[in-house]
Amino acid sequence: MANTHHPQTVLGRLAAGTDRAARVTHTEHVPPRPGRHADWPARIRAEVVESVRLTGIDRLWEHQAQVASLALDGRSTVVSTGTASGKSLAYLIPTLSALVEGAEAPNGRGATALYLAPTKALAADQRRKASALATPLGDAVRAAVHDGDTGPEEREWARLYANYLLTNPDMLHRGILPQHTRWSSFLRALRYVVVDECHTYRGVFGSHVAQVLRRLRRLCARYGADPVFLLASATSADPAEAAGRLTGLPVTAVTEDASPRGELLFALWEPPLTELSGERGAPVRRTATAETAELLTDLAVQGVRTVAFVRSRRGAELISLIAQDRLAQVDRSLPPRVAAYRGGYLPEERRALERALHSGELLGLAATNALELGVDVAGLDAVLITGYPGTRASLWQQAGRAGRTGEGALAVLVARDDPLDTYLVHHPEAVFSHPVESTVLDPDNPYVLAPHLCAAAAESPLTERDAELFGAEFGDLVAQLEQRRLLRRRGAAWYWTRRERAADLTDIRGSGGSPVQVVESGTGRVLGTVDAGAAHTTVHDGAVHLHQGRTYVVRSLDLDESVALVEESSPPWTTLARDTTSVSVLETEKEVPWGRGRLHFGSVEVTHQVVSYLRRKLVTGEILGETKLDLPARTLRTRAVWWTVTEDQLDAAAVGPEILPGALHAAEHASIGLLPLFATCDRWDIGGVSVPLHPDTLLPTVFVYDGHPGGAGFAERAFRTARAWLTATREAITSCECDAGCPSCIQSPKCGNGNEPLHKAGALRLLRELLAGAPSPDGASPQNAGGGPPR
Repeated sequence: MANTHHPQTVLGRLAAGTDRAARVTHTEHVPPRPGRHADWPARIRAEVVESVRLTGIDRLWEHQAQVASLALDGRSTVVSTGTASGKSLAYLIPTLSALVEGAEAPNGRGATALYLAPTKALAADQRRKASALATPLGDAVRAAVHDGDTGPEEREWARLYANYLLTNPDMLHRGILPQHTRWSSFLRALRYVVVDECHTYRGVFGSHVAQVLRRLRRLCARYGADPVFLLASATSADPAEAAGRLTGLPVTAVTEDASPRGELLFALWEPPLTELSGERGAPVRRTATAETAELLTDLAVQGVRTVAFVRSRRGAELISLIAQDRLAQVDRSLPPRVAAYRGGYLPEERRALERALHSGELLGLAATNALELGVDVAGLDAVLITGYPGTRASLWQQAGRAGRTGEGALAVLVARDDPLDTYLVHHPEAVFSHPVESTVLDPDNPYVLAPHLCAAAAESPLTERDAELFGAEFGDLVAQLEQRRLLRRRGAAWYWTRRERAADLTDIRGSGGSPVQVVESGTGRVLGTVDAGAAHTTVHDGAVHLHQGRTYVVRSLDLDESVALVEESSPPWTTLARDTTSVSVLETEKEVPWGRGRLHFGSVEVTHQVVSYLRRKLVTGEILGETKLDLPARTLRTRAVWWTVTEDQLDAAAVGPEILPGALHAAEHASIGLLPLFATCDRWDIGGVSVPLHPDTLLPTVFVYDGHPGGAGFAERAFRTARAWLTATREAITSCECDAGCPSCIQSPKCGNGNEPLHKAGALRLLRELLAGAPSPDGASPQNAGGGPPR
């Protein structure tokens, strides 16, 4: 990289001028690291070694050799190292070696291997990598992708002949395991199961995948196979424990990254305040989307090869369009050199964009995290991260995309106007001094486990021996399923009783029911789908719905048929659903005193009903009116953390009855905004309720609950890290410069009550009083919740 592209020089140009310089709140320098080589493991087939060398790789990094050796020893292993550290090669070497060896078997299919990816795009990318290595090996390696896009003839060929099958957990759950008798020759010979990007399997989705893997292991055992699991993860806290919970097996972790890395300059960037005012007259910051588009434009003008990561597909398209428009004013040749990249593009379109980026033809790409997960685009000069991506693991994964071999790179986190981003840009130690999070999942969640027991029984009758595989809840759940007549006992086994396929009753992505189809009323064209859980708030009658840059208005929502009819329209307003939520305590499992207050964790039932929607002007946010809705209430049994305060504490905090609802509500919002720093969740994964006098506690109470049936582990993480979590919440409110509360501290974009009432000063006094009685730290802090830079 020329000196003009040195990260310090690039950042200096971006931050030139007093106004721009003030936006950089912190810079962190991650020094370069040399690489460490190791010898090839002696048991790797010579043909595989030669095939790898033909790609220009003569020697392995130490961690690659270590993973290969452990795999050859039959030990399940997780490699948790930085982006572009060669994790794919680490598991491909022993896998290909086993397939070559198996091809020499005198009869039968020979050894097989299964590769699982969280996305179809990643599986397709990995097939290309595997095929490139396998070409010199001839017919010994027969790789095939088997997913929802695979045609019938290709599926049949894969089932009969492939020995390296690339798929995803969804297809394994619905397509392969229920038809295991047709896949018996593949399963009987299964030597390795590769689980790529395993840190993405968290929360309810991760818990479902954990049970799918247990069902796979059960069927393999039926056919006499005991495959070794090889997992690849971004850097995370205790990857061995997380991989063990995912697979149900003891797993060895390889975490020492021996690949070389150039220096990284990481800047935290806060967009400026605008002259606009939002709800309650609060100041409004420039959006992270607009700020990123401007930075991408400046970097493209400098000739700096950049990817801007954006959380939404719409955001990626918008940043690309804004940057192209700005570049056209500078140089007519530059707009075609910036593009968008997101899920939903055709494979050939994605490949063309990746090639253009590698060659330098493309200078800028606005991308969703479809580009974060394993797609090979390392070798950039800079990365822009539009808003905190939810976990430190994702943050470092995205930042790691920058940096050509041995050269320096720039990463910039552009803060959104919300409590967590605002906190992070003013508390850099929360980003750079803490380890990355551990992956949170709960395979024993009965709402997850029960349907998989049904699926397992349909695959092969359950017996008492299966309790060891499925865990301590097995006996109780089987009895309940028998009582509900989903399972029937005959002799010593339980059988599936229904005609429908058990696997079809479970959506492992946890969307909460059949998705609602969005249909254009005039043409009958299906525009897309909305998750069932989000339909009440996003496609209710009268809702403004955005799809691929076009605006539609929902004419009717039919919940029985799961259809929302829409018409294209461009009203000068947006809509915001308003709802009511109540929580009742079912069981308190843990309880600790916090001075005179108390902190609890347990099971709750949440009742949620969308009651109306607001129409708000597009530019100013001014409320134009409210329309009532008649939608059914929905209930959710889940897990929650909650805290109570006494009358004495309210007196000490000078929080009287007139400001108590607003103080509790503000504290609830801010704490939800900060929880993703302590648990691997997004604020949309969790919900909250605050009540001045709750009927179950008979005290002022704030609840924060998991937004998934049975819980996802987030509230339990909040309970374990409560002192540090609520301290960070108080600091986030304290450090905000606004007077009465704004999106950076106590306002929430998902508030069903229109951010009313809120009382910032009352929330601060209340949290100070609560924390004054908090027990001393017992190790449950953000440090133990999980990153600094991957080492």
